[in-house]
Amino acid sequence: FIWVSAAAASPSFSRSLGSMVFFFTPTSEVCSTSSEESLPEGTVFYMGKDKYENEDLIKYGLDEDVWFHVDKLSSAHVYLRPPRGCTIDDMPQGVIDACCALVKANSIEGSKKSEVDVVYTPWTNLRKESHMEVGQIGFFDNKQVTKVGHVKKNNEVVNKLNKTKVESYPDLSAERDARDAIKRQEGKERAREAKKEQLEEERRKKEDEELRSYDRIMDEDKMQSNAALREAAKKKSVAELEEDFM
Repeated sequence: FIWVSAAAASPSFSRSLGSMVFFFTPTSEVCSTSSEESLPEGTVFYMGKDKYENEDLIKYGLDEDVWFHVDKLSSAHVYLRPPRGCTIDDMPQGVIDACCALVKANSIEGSKKSEVDVVYTPWTNLRKESHMEVGQIGFFDNKQVTKVGHVKKNNEVVNKLNKTKVESYPDLSAERDARDAIKRQEGKERAREAKKEQLEEERRKKEDEELRSYDRIMDEDKMQSNAALREAAKKKSVAELEEDFM
């Protein structure tokens, strides 16, 4: 599968300032979450201004990001970014529905249709190759792609999301580098903890082995008193004398 993002005639001047990204802040009200569900704090949606910004979003996404696109039509690339430590599995269904509504509204052709299909997949599943056009992507594993059928227009949700929209020019490369540095540090800490646990387990095993060895030596059933040992020595000496005499 290959999707092409919404087209733009040429890169905007804003690219000299950094990629223009629109950020949206969903709320429990917007996402229609029930009393049994909760929207993880820090959840955001974001999308690029045009296909050139989308290139940077494809390149510098984070591992927890989830990419949304109208199926088989040109559209914006909408991303769901859960808080760190969360995945899409932790998101209420209303969050998925809101992303679908947002991406439909940001498709020139799709916004005119009564309903469309929307696909979403983890950012890590996006495949970009050198021969692809700007805004074009594929997938590493089609089994990781989920299709949501019959997505209808939802102006109420989209309007509420647009009220939270913030235009920003983040340094996506620097943000990615900072996140990678955190991940490396966390990996080192996990490795140190694993090594510490391994050494502690080896120490416990050695102590257990030494204790079992000591128990065998000190087995009361096989132990004799000093007096018994001296008596046995005397008897042995008499027997040996008698044998020598004979």
